[in-house]
Amino acid sequence: MGMGKRKKRQRENEYPWALVITTAAIFTTVIVGIIVFRFYMRGFKEETENKTYSRYYVMITEDRKSSFWQSVYRGAFERGQEEDVYVDMLGDNLSESYTREEMMRIAISSHVDGIIVAADESGRMTSLIDEAVQEGIPVVTCYNDNSHGKRCSFVGVGNYNLGKEYGRQVLKILEEENYDANVMVVDQVTDTATSVYFDRKSPVKIVVLASAYVQDPGKIILFSTIQETIKMEGGANVKVELSQVSINDSNAFAAEEAIRDLFMEEEIPDIIICLNELNTTCAYQAVVDYNKVGQVSILGYYDSDTIIKAIDRNVIYATASIDTEQMGKFCVDALTEYNELGYTSQYFTTDVKIIDKDNVSDYLGGDEDDTEAP
Repeated sequence: MGMGKRKKRQRENEYPWALVITTAAIFTTVIVGIIVFRFYMRGFKEETENKTYSRYYVMITEDRKSSFWQSVYRGAFERGQEEDVYVDMLGDNLSESYTREEMMRIAISSHVDGIIVAADESGRMTSLIDEAVQEGIPVVTCYNDNSHGKRCSFVGVGNYNLGKEYGRQVLKILEEENYDANVMVVDQVTDTATSVYFDRKSPVKIVVLASAYVQDPGKIILFSTIQETIKMEGGANVKVELSQVSINDSNAFAAEEAIRDLFMEEEIPDIIICLNELNTTCAYQAVVDYNKVGQVSILGYYDSDTIIKAIDRNVIYATASIDTEQMGKFCVDALTEYNELGYTSQYFTTDVKIIDKDNVSDYLGGDEDDTEAP
């Protein structure tokens, strides 16, 4: 018993030291990042002597290599060039891999002129945004908001309009597949058409894939609008079972595994609605791998080359195309307006359009989405 107590006491004494070492390692990593980034900024000023920029903004996102964020950055970079502002994708110029919160710390300590960040509703993010504002650095949240912090503006997608578009696409799928719908049946003998109600034994199962790491109140609006649109525009005969599944999409492998689990269940979804590019491509791959093409309809998000080709091949039914370059431009507009006037609009809504088999030919043949911005 005495030896057991000594071992327990020894383990308890080790915990504080492990915490101190971990904290020190994180602190050292951030300090090194700040030093490296300041050297980079000094070099940047020397290299751009012939081109004068009035301000220096940084964009922060953990998924900066994706075609979605490269397109957002391209829009921000081009708008910045028009306004004598240099926009940098923070992380591309650093040798180490930093978390979003660490990059926020680096940007604040380096006294940049503005921060564009794909935020979340965590208390840590709120504190960092408020600290940046206190240091005189305006912050714009992009795509994912932090409504509790002192950010000057949020640039995102109108969740109400997006929910209506998804709901209408669901109704189109139900109509085409004759799920719980009034359909016209032609009698071959009398050559007369009759409206017949096709009744499934079970409701159509619809699953909305939401990120487990993004606590966005706007997603509640989107989910409820999908429900409302199906009910109001589809009528009482439309029977659906709409549910939300949280996906660990911190990386591609985790997202693939989580989405594949849906296909291992006894009753797989009839329709999958994806709310980001990664989940869309993972759902597309799972449908192909499990030989469910034609049985599971996918409503995607974004218009990468992979997604567009999948629509052309009738694997993805439709996708919500976000004007990502417009999103980036709005971010720079908001920061510049705030820097010059001291205020700006609290919300900027990016345009959304639906790409399906009827208009996909207009988007085929381009690899522009997969190229990196400057």
